[in-house]
Amino acid sequence: MKALAGKRILVTRPTAQAEGLARRIREAGGEPLRVPAIEILPPSDPAPFHALAARLAEFDLAIFISRNAVRRTLELLGGRPWPPRLRVATVGQGSRAELEQHGFANVIAPAEQPDSEALLALPELAEVRGRRVVIFRGEGGRELLGRELAARGAAVEYAASYRREAPGGESMRRAWALGVDAVTVSSAEGLANLLILLGEAALGELRRVPLFVPHARVAAEARRRGLAQIIVAGPADEQVAAALVAHFGAAR
Repeated sequence: MKALAGKRILVTRPTAQAEGLARRIREAGGEPLRVPAIEILPPSDPAPFHALAARLAEFDLAIFISRNAVRRTLELLGGRPWPPRLRVATVGQGSRAELEQHGFANVIAPAEQPDSEALLALPELAEVRGRRVVIFRGEGGRELLGRELAARGAAVEYAASYRREAPGGESMRRAWALGVDAVTVSSAEGLANLLILLGEAALGELRRVPLFVPHARVAAEARRRGLAQIIVAGPADEQVAAALVAHFGAAR
């Protein structure tokens, strides 16, 4: 019998990112319930992005904060040639793979922990004094990366290529009513939205099912919110699927 046979797994990733994990869950015998806790939408006002894109050649380093940042930025650029001398960095291997699929080479990215802290620890970002850096991100993203690079002497600008919103809660509540054996979230923001969408009435039930998160920072936020069955799986589809299989396979 497959490890996830009879198990319903709630996949809360944004719609465009959910199919890879859903497919792996099906391959392991489980039933993925695809209900996004975050919707990825165009920026509220694209004009500032396009104004920055017109002078992209002025920068020395471009940092993409996520796979969404890669996809949405390239969509908005609309085939505009990438300046040959502009190096590219990102926070994780998933977004690195996305960049490589679009022809970018020598992408700077941490090999393990997929976050700003790990990127900042790389030697390529140790000496940035006098360099111009653009950070492609969603509206209202974390400030740590830009703040630290500025403290190291870089001139930092942000370009918002998308925005995140919480969807309506009806679909989430319908999925939850079917009976859920495990939940996967991809960020602390997604976890916060999930709790809002489900409401206080479901919090006790959520405490009784395992929650699979991408890294320790999200795990800490889950514990702060009163959840206990937390498994740090990693950010990649194959990592989450392997953690699910290991958890439910061991329980049989």
